[in-house]
This record gives sequence, structure tokens and C-alpha cells, in this order.
Amino acid sequence: MPLASHETQIRVRYQETDGQRRVHHANFLTYFEVARTEMLRARGATYREFEDAGLFLVVAEASCRYRAAAEYDDLLLVRTYIEKIGGASIEHNYEVIRESTIIASGSTTVVCVDREGRVRRLPDWLLE
Repeated sequence: MPLASHETQIRVRYQETDGQRRVHHANFLTYFEVARTEMLRARGATYREFEDAGLFLVVAEASCRYRAAAEYDDLLLVRTYIEKIGGASIEHNYEVIRESTIIASGSTTVVCVDREGRVRRLPDWLLE
């Protein structure tokens, strides 16, 4: 059971597609990042505030499974789930949905680091 969830809509832009008007596979990782950032914003904080506190969330692991193509101008829904929170890390799962079809799914693990790249504990305000 996820600890939290959020939904973000993304419209596929032309520059995200290849010569066949299909979304280039690397852009799904960008969609995951947009969804994580919007999930944080929906909880009342911004990633800018996180950085202003001298902390950064770096991707330590990422995966994506592609099930169907997305194309230029598709309206996608990215469902983001927090699966696990550790002392310094957060594991997210994602579903990218077009209409009612899951076209991709994936996961990321982000780790909290300071400006020097040293692992740091997640701030209490983020865990609330």
C-alpha cells in the first residue's frame, strides 16, 4: 500500500518526439521528474525551497517499462506513488496513462544529499 499518491497531467510536446512522432523513451524519466516535483508542490513545498535549505534529491536508481507508444499532443496522466521512505531516501513508483491504458510504468529512488554530495537525512518537514 503506497504511503502517498498524486496525479499530474502532461501534454506531449513535439520536441519530445522522434521522427515518427512518438515520445522518445528518455522523456518518460523526465515525466517522472515532473510528477515528483508536482507531488512535492501539492504537499505545500517546492523543490526550490529544498535547494534553498542546501539539500538536493538525486536519482540513485531509475527504471521504466514501456507498454505502448505515446505520441505528439497526447494528454498523459502520471500517477506517482511513494512506496517507501528511508532516513535519506524515497522510493517512487509511476504509471503513465493515456485515456485508460497504462502505457509505461517505472520507479525511482532519490537520495537526499547536501551541496558537497554527502548523504543527509531527509528534513522533518518533508516527512510530515
